[in-house]
Amino acid sequence: MAILKVENLNKRFGNVQAVDNISFKVEEGQVLSLLGPSGCGKTTTLRCLAGFEIPDKGKIFLDNRDITNMSPEQRGIGMVFQSYALWPHMTVYGNLSFGLQIRKLDKKEIDERIKRALGIVRLSGYEKRYPRQLSGGQQQRIAMARALVIEPALMLLDEPLSNLDAQLREEMRFEFIELQRKLGITAIYVTHDQAEAMVISDRIIILNQGRIIQIGTPKEIYESPHNCFVAGFIAVTSFIKGEISKIDKDNIVAVKTEDDLLIYAKRPGLKTGDKVSIAIRINTVQFAEKDKYAADKKNIFRGKILQASYLGDIVDYRIQLGRWVIRTNESSKINYKIGDEVEIYLPPEELIVTPDEV
Repeated sequence: MAILKVENLNKRFGNVQAVDNISFKVEEGQVLSLLGPSGCGKTTTLRCLAGFEIPDKGKIFLDNRDITNMSPEQRGIGMVFQSYALWPHMTVYGNLSFGLQIRKLDKKEIDERIKRALGIVRLSGYEKRYPRQLSGGQQQRIAMARALVIEPALMLLDEPLSNLDAQLREEMRFEFIELQRKLGITAIYVTHDQAEAMVISDRIIILNQGRIIQIGTPKEIYESPHNCFVAGFIAVTSFIKGEISKIDKDNIVAVKTEDDLLIYAKRPGLKTGDKVSIAIRINTVQFAEKDKYAADKKNIFRGKILQASYLGDIVDYRIQLGRWVIRTNESSKINYKIGDEVEIYLPPEELIVTPDEV
């Protein structure tokens, strides 16, 4: 059952169309991530859902209530901000009780809810502390508790982990997943971090220039991107452009490039003459060992190492292939130097072919 429905949402700021006619649904107990580059419209969409911005057009329904023009406190939505937005002059108790006092709950109910929320985020006994006395991770959990304490139908999270260091950010991802599953929270999660979206989401919406480019599960988005933008945004990807010169009975297409490379890939639904881009993920490229691919000489190419960046257990290589540059990570046990000529293999079934358009 869809707990949230967004229909034809539009929001403009002057000459900028921040949100351009987007529609989507969120099922109860689901985490939906809004993912895209800076300026793509994800935070503006979230602010419209929260009531901090009123859309120019479109409708927002929560539990079948039209909340499009309601004030934030009328919506029954919890919000977790990027900056945590904890009041520094208030204790943890004060920060958590503020929204409940606005809703005119009695003190006994407020105390019970705060105790329950702090227990959920594993910070029981922190009621009298001030934000300055908390670590970044603890502040983030208090911000989460403040959203939970009002018992919202929907939680909105606006890049809530972006201010944390890399290790703590990863730990907090899994804390959020555990909390969400335990409570069955329905959430919309805004992030520009692809890995974060892949880890926490049931579904992902890819946004660009205010428009929805693709909606799907993390697996669908990663394995079947609709176009070059999605393929390049969701993972480190190199692109080679060309034209389909032939298609065999197993839907293996042969793509011929301007510099006469012939690259084979599997992609149904295309036809001879189509202009396409081949997306090559960083983990797709293989260094061709002698005689390893003797049975099938397709997609073995000779290239030159342009750059080799040591990253500990792996080396990040950039390889010149014709007029193209492709990128791959390999074990640091393989020790190629800049200028070395190498043979590489591109497995046809792992290449992603998309129409040559954004």
